[in-house]
Amino acid sequence: MDPSTRHHRQARRRSWCCSFTAPPPSPENLSLSHLKSFPSNKSEILFKPRANSVPNSPQNSKSGLGLKGRTRIDARRILSPGRVSPIDSDSTVLSVQEEIPAPVDSSTSLPKAQSFRAPAASSSPSSRSAENDAVFDVRLNLRGKRGGCLVLELNSEVLSSSSDLFAGLISEYRRNSSGSSSRRKVCRIEVPDVENLRVFRETVELMFEDDIPKRLLKIGVYRCIDILEVSAGIMFTKGILSCLKYLEAVPWTEEEEEKLRILFTRFKFDDATTRDILSRLYAHGSVDSHQHLVRQLVLSITSCTDANARNELKSLVKGLLCRSSVYEDQSDLNKEDLYVACQSCLSSLFSLFEEASGTISHERLSEKEKDRPLIERISRQVDNINWLLEILFDRQMAEEFVDMWADQGKLLIMHENSSPMVRYELSRVSALLFIAIGTRKLHCRSESRSRLLLAWFGPMMLDFGWLQRCRKGLDVKALEEAMGQTLLTLPLKQQYVLFMEWFQCFSQHGTECPNLSKAFQIWWRRSFLRGSETHAIESR
Repeated sequence: MDPSTRHHRQARRRSWCCSFTAPPPSPENLSLSHLKSFPSNKSEILFKPRANSVPNSPQNSKSGLGLKGRTRIDARRILSPGRVSPIDSDSTVLSVQEEIPAPVDSSTSLPKAQSFRAPAASSSPSSRSAENDAVFDVRLNLRGKRGGCLVLELNSEVLSSSSDLFAGLISEYRRNSSGSSSRRKVCRIEVPDVENLRVFRETVELMFEDDIPKRLLKIGVYRCIDILEVSAGIMFTKGILSCLKYLEAVPWTEEEEEKLRILFTRFKFDDATTRDILSRLYAHGSVDSHQHLVRQLVLSITSCTDANARNELKSLVKGLLCRSSVYEDQSDLNKEDLYVACQSCLSSLFSLFEEASGTISHERLSEKEKDRPLIERISRQVDNINWLLEILFDRQMAEEFVDMWADQGKLLIMHENSSPMVRYELSRVSALLFIAIGTRKLHCRSESRSRLLLAWFGPMMLDFGWLQRCRKGLDVKALEEAMGQTLLTLPLKQQYVLFMEWFQCFSQHGTECPNLSKAFQIWWRRSFLRGSETHAIESR
């Protein structure tokens, strides 16, 4: 082709396509950005987009133009890929397969226009050439939000029957261009600021598909959500129904689920159409059915007899309920539910110590309990209590448990009469409370701390040797440090009583007792040295 002919053809194209400024409104060039509301002939609308908004593409798509490598496109859909649009009306359809060039980065070069032609209404070879000009009577110009341009040559009948939005545009064009010669002209529609050209093109292609569900299987869930958003924006009813049916039938990832939640906040669909999907996204049950869910979970775990399953479930539920969880804050977590479980474990522990002391008959036990050793069952209940305490510490709800544990007078009596290899399990609960108070995780009243120490400090002295030999995850050094710090929170007179009890025990049993020497020195300095200095200052 000689340069003059090429220049002539390029000039003819530039006269109405290559300018990216807003074209003047005319029957031949309609734009969605200038579109007013068109009345729909359908009695039922499956969606209600927001006012003053015509969404034309997904807002959160991963890809831009998305034409990668050497993609093979059906000849019914593609016409002169990579060629500056629009295409001359006298152009012919290319042969069976075309190759799409690799995408060009819009940040380094000017965006290029691409053109596609939808399948013809008639597939017979004899009628295809005769109806070539009549079939593709709509030219849809898509302009990307980040650059790029895509032109789709479509059939007005298919487009109007599929999309209520485009049906209104085409209807207005035909009303404004009523005339014998103008009916042969191509209706040009422009869609500006398209977020994802590829998704918009795939959505339009679905209008010409005989089996949309089969096509969605190849597309996948993530892109199907994008197509659903575009379909809702252009009022593509069949596409909406197909996407919703496909999405309801497949599992979602967390990312896809969040994407669906955002989409359903932007568009309102028909309840009958989206009932199944919404039931997977939101719980519509009554509040009463979920009010005591935590209690049910906790009681199921504390009554579980399989050690491996119990430990796995403890880790799961604790991760869900703790404040540092990645899930939403359980602001409606009922403290009473946790304390019901705590009281249940304490009652079971009391019954087990009754069995250990011989005050309960062996016949009253169930067959399942008879098969397991008593020490194992006691240890399991103590593990349950400590697990509940960790949740209460994290939620800052453990103040009441300090009083509950200090009031266990019957357990204290049984502790004195029980074997050391059994009774030390009770001191594991006291150890966790001492560590929480000494490390400032548990804040409780001075009266509660006094009652706790006066009740369980003596048993701790007796059981410390067993705690060192059977630690079960207990940090003995941390326990010694925390016990000293907890004692120092009491009034000086109470500190005197407890420190003298420790001094006598430590002098007789040595390392079988906790080493509170550091805390004892602090108590001594506070009680005597500073008091003497104060008395001397007052005398002078």
